[in-house]
Amino acid sequence: MTGPGGTSISDPQGPVHSGGGDQNNTYYYSIGLREPLVRAGVDRLEIVREHRRRLAKCFVWPGGYARAADRLAQPGAVVLLEGAPGVGRRSAATMLLMGVSVPGSRIEELPTVREEEPLDASPDDRYLLDLSSVGDGDYPAAQRTLMSYRALVEESGARLVAVTPPGLEWMLDAELAPLAVYLERPSGRAVFSRHLRVWGVRFEHEQLDHGDLPHLFETAPVRELDRLAGLVVQARGRAGPGTNFEHWRDEAVAAATNWSQQVAGDLRQHRGAEERALLLAASMTSGGPADSVLSAAHSLLDVLGHPQDETPRLARAGLGEQFEELALAREDDGRVRFARLAYDDAVRRHFWENFPDLRADFRDWVGACMELPGLGAEDRARLVARFAEQALRTDRPDDLHLLIEKWTHPSAAGQLRAEAAEALELGLSHERYGSRFRSHVYQWVTTARMAPDLARVLTVVCRQVMAVTHPEQAMVRLRHLALRQENPEDIRATARSALLELARGNRRLYGRLVHRLLPRARPADGGLEILLALLDPAELRVHPPWQAFVFTWRAVMAGKPVRAWSPSVQRWLAALTRRRAGEEVLNALLLAAYGDRDLLNQLYATTCDWAESEPADMPEGLRARRDDRVRTADRFCREIDLAQGVGGLASATSARGTREGP
Repeated sequence: MTGPGGTSISDPQGPVHSGGGDQNNTYYYSIGLREPLVRAGVDRLEIVREHRRRLAKCFVWPGGYARAADRLAQPGAVVLLEGAPGVGRRSAATMLLMGVSVPGSRIEELPTVREEEPLDASPDDRYLLDLSSVGDGDYPAAQRTLMSYRALVEESGARLVAVTPPGLEWMLDAELAPLAVYLERPSGRAVFSRHLRVWGVRFEHEQLDHGDLPHLFETAPVRELDRLAGLVVQARGRAGPGTNFEHWRDEAVAAATNWSQQVAGDLRQHRGAEERALLLAASMTSGGPADSVLSAAHSLLDVLGHPQDETPRLARAGLGEQFEELALAREDDGRVRFARLAYDDAVRRHFWENFPDLRADFRDWVGACMELPGLGAEDRARLVARFAEQALRTDRPDDLHLLIEKWTHPSAAGQLRAEAAEALELGLSHERYGSRFRSHVYQWVTTARMAPDLARVLTVVCRQVMAVTHPEQAMVRLRHLALRQENPEDIRATARSALLELARGNRRLYGRLVHRLLPRARPADGGLEILLALLDPAELRVHPPWQAFVFTWRAVMAGKPVRAWSPSVQRWLAALTRRRAGEEVLNALLLAAYGDRDLLNQLYATTCDWAESEPADMPEGLRARRDDRVRTADRFCREIDLAQGVGGLASATSARGTREGP
């Protein structure tokens, strides 16, 4: 749009176009009554990896980046990135951490408010702390959190990069000031050119010295130049044969800079409430059926309390005529689209910017539109994404919170769980408000009452979305969901499964989950069931931490009947026999039962039963011949005898001193 200071680009926070043709980002969830909620065809981890691959290709070093990289090279380093808004500080933080990552490590974003779990850092860990949205009132507390993280990172040898709030440099604590590095804006021309080349767009250098482009190169935030390059790609996909870069460039610049004025002019020509309602409805449901666009417009008028037009329907303009007056195109498939590139986005921005007093009504209207019969799953998904973009852009994340609760209320009868899941994912993925949504999820899972469908959505989104980039925070929330006795059994079972999936593949998460569950290792709390499941070697993908492994066995043996834990003992004996586990397994079992003659006797009997007859449900990869089972059992039974004082305690003492994992 054009303002007093010159030209700028509209700045939605939505997806970036990545190929030819019109942008059509359709991410929708498929769900059955008792099926897991899954975003169809989308691997969340692959999305994160692809985003970082593209970032690495497109990234242009800002001034000061080399100095920050030098500081971060040292183990235990903490770097604070300062700079004006729009210079790409968060992207720079991600690139810095990627530059010091090691194979198998991942970048994890830390919460701005410390939760119940202490940070358990290791030398290979890489952390991002984004404080860019913290206000001056909360900044002192955020700095105290940062200081506590700093101490743990420096002690462990990990790395941490924090993004500070712009304009609050004067509030930075003197203890943290030496860690700050100021980033200067990279060359706008270089950023735009790099993005175009990554998209495979050919151009001549002098073709960038045209119209508003030089001004945009000097003033536009980096993310806006990224979007402008994406608009060039869209224009290329829409253009007919015989067009060239100059045509795509001009259409993209017009879409990015001129449409706001065009929309304002169009609305001055169309002041009627019905016309404006139809225009906004078309922008929110663009690509949807014409009948649904009209129904959405009527719904908006109802929400706003607009009186009905008493003119007989046949005396008013037909739908095609109304579309023509608003420059809307109804295509052969009956779906409605705007003829101009990205014009629907400009219409949405105009209404949210110029009617702030109606934003709550727009929220309620979107909620009502979900019940329109003509909107399919993809149409609803687009509507949710477009609303989320505007709500978050205008600093109204609570609008999404309210819709998520509305769509998972019992009155919705489970019909809108997919839309609630999408809204939550969009909030969690938002650069500015992601941490706020993670905190809100924590509030939901720890509240006294929660609708079952909300619990289902939270469980799956924690598992499919949050666990990819924030595994420890996901584990905290899933643990609450798994242990809430008020939740239906299917929800608790799904949360338990998600918890186990996380812990079985990560030693640190395994240890932390055990640490949190041991105080609740009572049959009525459900913690024992999770601990028991953690002991199944057939499902483990890592060697569990030694101490946590022993403590888990001790809690399970003391709190569950022998018939519950004996199958896991026999599977570990089989793993040892098949050389898929070490001798330390025997030491762990002895330590867990040490000092309790009844447990040692039960362990002895369980071992003899396995040697004599292999269980029918033993996994194929753990099956062993009888002679091999007998040799392992004889050895272990001798150790049990020694632990009970038959022949001395040397072996048991040796076992207690072992600290290696199984």
